[in-house]
Amino acid sequence: MSKKEPQNWLECLNDEDVAFIRRFLLASGSLKDLAKAYGITYPTIRVRLNRLIEKIRIYDSADERSAFEMTVRALFADGKIDAETLKTLLQAHETELENNHEK
Repeated sequence: MSKKEPQNWLECLNDEDVAFIRRFLLASGSLKDLAKAYGITYPTIRVRLNRLIEKIRIYDSADERSAFEMTVRALFADGKIDAETLKTLLQAHETELENNHEK
């Protein structure tokens, strides 16, 4: 059985991201209240929100990107890989696509 392809950006988010959005909404969009609810600082919440915004942008433009590119960009947005690793992976992927196209 194959895995169902996501139809929109919301389906691409993990449970932690969805829980963050839920708490954000319940805090009426107040980052200060959200930081208090999580027991962390405002700047930390701001970073988390910025990463989530970037992931949504990546998933929202999925039609323009391969699944691989979308995945590595989401990993970067989550802070799981650094900018240099992202660049290296995307360059390698582009080279592979070009090589496959030439064959």
